[in-house]
Amino acid sequence: MAVSLLAQTRGNLTKSGVKKLRSSGSVPGVVYGKSTNTTLVKVDNRELNALLKAHARGIIELELDAAGKQTVMIQDVQRDPLNSNLLHIDFHQINMNEPVRTEVALDFTGESKGEEEGGLLQIQLHQVEVRCLPGLIPASIAVDVTRLGMGDTITAGELQMPAGVELKTHRDEVVVTILAPQKEVEEAPAESAVKDAAPAKTTPSAEPVT
Repeated sequence: MAVSLLAQTRGNLTKSGVKKLRSSGSVPGVVYGKSTNTTLVKVDNRELNALLKAHARGIIELELDAAGKQTVMIQDVQRDPLNSNLLHIDFHQINMNEPVRTEVALDFTGESKGEEEGGLLQIQLHQVEVRCLPGLIPASIAVDVTRLGMGDTITAGELQMPAGVELKTHRDEVVVTILAPQKEVEEAPAESAVKDAAPAKTTPSAEPVT
């Protein structure tokens, strides 16, 4: 299901112009694709942040003031490494009849037998890459860990793909595993800090000279 996002066209900005744009609450971006001209855009920072939290990998109906609606997906997001503020967004125009490659989040469910026995659930992958038509992109892919015992794993190839969705992540890549608990190593009894003192040697005192 597509969600809507408002965008406005913008001109090519200088560094100071980009800084001013961000200060006003907008994020600079670009729209490109095989059947469209590259268009410079700006979107509202708060609306974009909300969309990224709920619909980062889905289909977006981008409502442009000049070019009308365009069906896009997010191709790239740039953030400030210090504060994670949004710096730039790339939108890729898509054709609903052509397959796309994208990443889909994994949804881990259940409590494993290994955890009940004291093991540790270690997640290696939080998302996998798939290829499918845009309309078939799943919101997430379920991973049921209930059957996992101590030392067991689930690989990408064991995941159940929805109909029409092709896994592109390597099939042998480990998704999740159950680690055995670390055994505490018994420490050897600490040696006495003070050893028994050896008997003192006595040196015969010289006889007084008379």
